[in-house]
Order: sequence, then structure tokens, then C-alpha cells
Amino acid sequence: MKNISNIFLSGIVVFSMVLSSCTDDLEGIDGNPRNITQEQLEVDFQNVGSLYKPMFENIYQYTPPWSYQLQQNLNADVFSGYMTNPRPFVAGANNTTYNLVSGWNNFIWSVPYSNVMNNARTIENETKDEFPELFAVSQILKVTAMHRVSDVFGPIVYTKFGESATTSEYDSQEEVYTAFFNDLEEAIQILSDNIDSPRFTAFDLSYGGNYENWIKYANSLRLRLAIRISKVDPAKAKTEGEKSLSHSNGVIETNADSFFVNGTLDHPIKTINNSWGDIRMNASMESILVGYEDPRIDSYFNASEVNEGEFKGIRNGLPLLPGYDDELAQKADYITFSLLADEVLTPSVQLMTAAEVFFLKAEAALRGWSGTGTAQSNYEQGISTSFQQYSLSGSTDYFSNTTLTPKDYLDPVNPANNIAALSDITIAWDEGASNEEKLERIITQKWIAMFPEGQEAWSEYRRTGYPKIFPVVSNQSGGAIDTDIQIRRIPFVDSELQTNPDGVADAVTKLGGADTPGTRLWWDVAGGNF
Repeated sequence: MKNISNIFLSGIVVFSMVLSSCTDDLEGIDGNPRNITQEQLEVDFQNVGSLYKPMFENIYQYTPPWSYQLQQNLNADVFSGYMTNPRPFVAGANNTTYNLVSGWNNFIWSVPYSNVMNNARTIENETKDEFPELFAVSQILKVTAMHRVSDVFGPIVYTKFGESATTSEYDSQEEVYTAFFNDLEEAIQILSDNIDSPRFTAFDLSYGGNYENWIKYANSLRLRLAIRISKVDPAKAKTEGEKSLSHSNGVIETNADSFFVNGTLDHPIKTINNSWGDIRMNASMESILVGYEDPRIDSYFNASEVNEGEFKGIRNGLPLLPGYDDELAQKADYITFSLLADEVLTPSVQLMTAAEVFFLKAEAALRGWSGTGTAQSNYEQGISTSFQQYSLSGSTDYFSNTTLTPKDYLDPVNPANNIAALSDITIAWDEGASNEEKLERIITQKWIAMFPEGQEAWSEYRRTGYPKIFPVVSNQSGGAIDTDIQIRRIPFVDSELQTNPDGVADAVTKLGGADTPGTRLWWDVAGGNF
């Protein structure tokens, strides 16, 4: 990122240009400057087909890379313990040190609303009655994008989106999760009733128009959301989860059926990582992967230059350290730590893997849900499936290991950042362990397998407390965030505070606490998991 202090202003300019361009395009269609009739536009469904690509590519934004950097990389990717930045942006006063930059965080909200919700509404209006299968896919994409937004902020504008040109009413997170489940149920039924329709094939960036795979993904997404609410509403969670587990099409069980967006552009992290040198391995990743002697580490990261041949991460939340004149001087020392490997930064962007689904089933088994199999079999299958995803052998030896644990972290640049490992959890399943210990194993391995998708990893960390990731070195929240409990959410964004103040005020009452980054979301229940 070449000029981080001006990036938000630049984003506003670019965003305004995009909106202006889109408006001009729509006016051009209405005015019909090329004498294209509506009937001609509807041939092969081109009137709605062009709306799907931006939905796929703005679950998080592919391009420009700095938009993704602000939408996810400098929040969830870092808060999850996956990555962190070698450069202490804004002289160390930034998201990673809990001095949240509101201009950055606006992108978490604006990108999916502009590019997913708006398009989903248009597709619904154009297709729901006559071509419901096209509507159904857009609903699945909408839930995919918007559950991520809710898992950042809590209450969001969803069921009443677009009803008013001025004030938009927020749903509580409980209400919006109910809507997610209803939308997925409707979409699954529609696709089941139209299983052989070819209408979506030309627009599908994931499954080539195969509705059976879309149903598996929708079932898997419903299972994810059911597990997400299992502490706050166990009865609802069980009902929704078992719908997916008992469905005739089932859930994702093979790597071939995992949910990827198959774009043609580089993964945005590739630019952030390679060209800009703005992101590196997190110290928590080093502690766990190196401690476990995990062979996936070579697929995830490159060895560092600071300790040649070794993988080296950076503690999250580094301030501008004494002895450094500026951010770039400090970055020069930390940029030699481990980069992300190109193998995980492909144009096919990972959003849900078969391995994750096996770990969801493992937890569902712990919670006594029907149709799961055993927790141990799912746990071990999740590890094996993750290994297979990267063409690795040796998963049986790995998940049978009873001795390896996360390792202590040592910072070769500044020993003041050294910290002891926070967990001594081993890899091998222990049927005699408590459910809490079993869950720590499940979530730790799920966290490893979901890399580099930091949004879901951060959500699961907040829900369960696992894996035990290192706290920030410098907490500059002014007391709004507890260092040990870590950040729980992002406050409502400036654009909403300015244009929809009444809606935000109502949303705060539905949040159930102050609009601060230390307030827990509805599903983020303090205490043990059982």
C-alpha cells in the first residue's frame, strides 16, 4: 500500500467513479442508445447474467488489492492469528494495535452492499417468478457475503434492504440469522425442484452450473451457521444443522466439491504479500504449525530470510518500536519474515473446503446432533482431507501424534516480543478427554485447514476461544478492548453514522451493548462451550 494515509480518500474517489459509471450504464440501457430491445437483453438471460460476476468477486473484493486489504486483510486476516503486517501503519496506531481506522473499515460494509445486495435485489425482481433457479443461486451468494458482514458488525440491514431511500432499518443478529436460514431453505428447495436446468451455467464461477453442488454448498453453509449459533440457541442450531445433515444431496465431502470462486485475477493477497510486502506470517501460525511439525506449512508459507530455512512469524499489534525513525525502517527488519506461499494465493479463491465441513460435523457430533457419525472419525477425516487438498501424504501419522504441541515464540529482532505458547494441546484424538478439550483439537485443526480465509477463522476464534492465539503487543484501544479477550467486532461505520443515524441508533439497541470493538456479538457467548 503506497500511501496508507490517503487510501480512504482515494477509495471514496474510486468508489464514486464506479457508482457514476454504473449509473451511466443503467441510464444508457434505459435510454437504449444502441437500439437494444429488452427482449434481446433477455436472450440467454444476459439482462441478469452480468450481475453475478460482481456478486462472486465481491464476497470480498478481488480488485483493486488495496480494497481487499481494507475490507478483510487489515482486520479479520490479522485478528484471526493467520497473518500480520511487518510495517506499523500510521506510526503503529492502526487496526492491528486496536486503534481502529474508521476509513479503512468502511470497506467491510460498502463493498458487499454495493456489489452483492444491490445485484441480488435486481436478480430477485427479474427472475424469482419466472426463473426461480437463477434467483436461488443469488440468494446463496447473498447469504455467503452477508453472514460475513453480520459476523463483523452484529446487526445489519438485510430483510428491509432497499425499502426506504433514506433510513434503513437494521435486523438484530438473531433476526438476520433466522433470515439466512430461511433464505437457504428456500434456495435449496428451488434448486432441488429445478435440478437439471442449464440456465446458470454461463454465469457460474464456482460449479459450472451444477445445482447438485450448489445444494451441497448451501447445506454446508447452513451447517456452518447452525454451529455458529450453537451456544446461544442450541435448539435452533440443532434443528437447522440436522436439516443439512439429513438432506438427500448432503453436504460437501470431497475437495472437488469445495466452494471456490474461480476467477481469472490474482488473489488480492498476492499483491499485498509479494509486491507491497505488507503482510507476513503471524506468530500464532508459527507457534502452531512449527510446533506440530505440520507438513502443510510449506504449502502455506515460504521459509524466512531472517533465520534462513526457518519459518518465522511476527507478533500481532506491533507499535512503532523505539530505535526506529519511521515505519519503513522497522518494516525493513520484519519484511524478511515468512511470506505467504503462492500455492494458497491462486486465482481460485477458497471460501469453504471439504475439510471445514468434516470439522463442523465433528463438533455437531460432540453436541449430539443426528446424522454426524463420530466426532473422532470426522476429526481425522478433516485432517486427511486437508492434507489431500495440498497433495500431501502422512496424515495418519500426523493425527496419531500424541506428543507435539504448539511452541514458544521467539522474535529475533526484538526479544521483548517473545512469548510462551498458550496451549499444550496435542494432535491425537483422546476419547477420554472432556468435550472442551476435544473441541480445542477440532477448532485448532479447522483453523489450520481453513487458511488463508481469515474471516471465518476470526469468527470461530471469537465463538470458541480456540485456537489460543497470541494477544497484541500494543493495545491502543483506550480500554475499549481487553488485551486477553481480544477484539470482538468492528463498530458501525462512518458512512452509516452520517447517512442513516436513526438506523444505527436502533442497531445499537439491538446489539445489546455499546457500539465498541469490545462488545460481544449475539452468538459470541462468554464462558465455556458446553
